[in-house]
Amino acid sequence: MPDLIHDLVNDRIQTLHREAAEQRVILRAQRVERARRGVTRANERLRRVLSREF
Repeated sequence: MPDLIHDLVNDRIQTLHREAAEQRVILRAQRVERARRGVTRANERLRRVLSREF
C-alpha cells in the first residue's frame, strides 16, 4: 500500500510540473503576441508620422 501512495504522489508531482511547464509556454506565447501587437502599433504610428513629413 505505501508503494501505491508513493506512486500516486509521484504522479501528482509530475502532473503539476507538466502543468506548470505548459503555463510557462502559454505565458511566453502571450508575451510574444503582446509584443508583436506593440510593434505593429509602433510601425503604424511611424508610418503615419513619416507620411505627414514627406
